[in-house]
Amino acid sequence: MAKKSSRPAEGQTTSEDPLDPIRILVSWSPSSAGTEAIDFAAWIARSTPVQIRVVSTISQPLTVTSLSKLNGSYKKWFKKERAVCEEAVRDVLVAAGVHKSQLDKNISVLVAGPSRPQLLEEMAQDFGAHVILLGANQSAPKGRFFSGSTADALLHYSPLPLGLSPRSVKLSKHGVTRINFAFTDRGCHEDSALLHAACMAQRGGLPLRVLAFSPEGLLDVPLDYSPTFPTDAPNWHEHSLSLLDRAHDLVAKHYPDLEVTTAIGNGNGWAGAVDSLKWKKGDLLCLGSAPMGPIARVFIGSTATELLPHVRVPVLVCPTDPETAA
Repeated sequence: MAKKSSRPAEGQTTSEDPLDPIRILVSWSPSSAGTEAIDFAAWIARSTPVQIRVVSTISQPLTVTSLSKLNGSYKKWFKKERAVCEEAVRDVLVAAGVHKSQLDKNISVLVAGPSRPQLLEEMAQDFGAHVILLGANQSAPKGRFFSGSTADALLHYSPLPLGLSPRSVKLSKHGVTRINFAFTDRGCHEDSALLHAACMAQRGGLPLRVLAFSPEGLLDVPLDYSPTFPTDAPNWHEHSLSLLDRAHDLVAKHYPDLEVTTAIGNGNGWAGAVDSLKWKKGDLLCLGSAPMGPIARVFIGSTATELLPHVRVPVLVCPTDPETAA
């Protein structure tokens, strides 16, 4: 990405300076079946300044966690595992093409506890991470994303953006070449996530594509659609056009020099709607979803959940802030 400076727009959620490195926390362990999360980080690193730290986790019951503090042999074993883990992390990052200047001084952290999502949140806070990257469940077909228990938990409770990579996805050698933002609701609360995506595009000198989806023939209708959907699909389509026009105007107001296009994905179900659009190896898709209840940290919506398994490109899911919607 080109290092193009821009002033953060009013109402957007990002807080880092555009020239500062993005602090990326990668969840990966030597026992992982794939390297999608590492490859995702390396892909971003080809496009913009980053600082990468990898966290590996060991699952432990609560009783073992407390007893480990008193067990000298456990501490020796853990120290050995930490050294082995760091060596494996360095090897896989080098293989992915990450330059040593893009690595955090504390490149590899090994932690143990009963809850992997909680460990990742704690390590993200300790690192001051801007984003957490996760790989796909290895039961997913190639090019698709299935979330495991850790991803499911973080998608519902993490206050940070989450990067999700499809299994064995093919990525551009030139890094991110286009930012995409998809509306997953028909409300205005996603404006803050839209402006976050626009800021990313502005930061990298990249085009922004704003999307809406019109899936047809759905049997299970998401709660955020009208009770008559899909029988009112023509009206929904017109509403989507209006939504995209308003989104274009909103981005143009804050980022007048940014190249912005819009598109609607039409097709049979979510798979057909997603596949009806042309996707590139350099595409990054951004999603935003509002809280689903009184707990502000819950942010993944039913529509986004329906959409994720059909997306063939890396995804960044950003919690939105209804109070900053334009």
